[in-house]
Amino acid sequence: QVQLVESGGGLVQPGGSLRLSCAASGIILSVNAMAWYRQGPGKQRELVASITSDLRTNYVESVKGRFTISRDNAKNTMYLQMNSLKPEDTAVYYCNAGILGFGKRLESHYWGQGTQVTVSS
Repeated sequence: QVQLVESGGGLVQPGGSLRLSCAASGIILSVNAMAWYRQGPGKQRELVASITSDLRTNYVESVKGRFTISRDNAKNTMYLQMNSLKPEDTAVYYCNAGILGFGKRLESHYWGQGTQVTVSS
């Protein structure tokens, strides 16, 4: 059973930093594109950042220069380093990944359970 497990959320003051992790587990043949999404209070879920298996990255404009997405392919793990956090970054952060599991012919997209990030003084 493939699953994504997130960790690293919490409460931080404006200007602070947090690092989120997302680990894929199960019998996995390959992990392709991975991404972080977030959903703030009363808002739609939005794509924050994405990274391909060959480490090409993309960011939503509002986090450029503050957030850094990375991955460790050997560990099937993705990270989101968040610096200079603002109250408007408050949201539940979800990871998403395209994964080819053992015995499968096509990749499937999986979601993590979400981790709360609250930026407040």
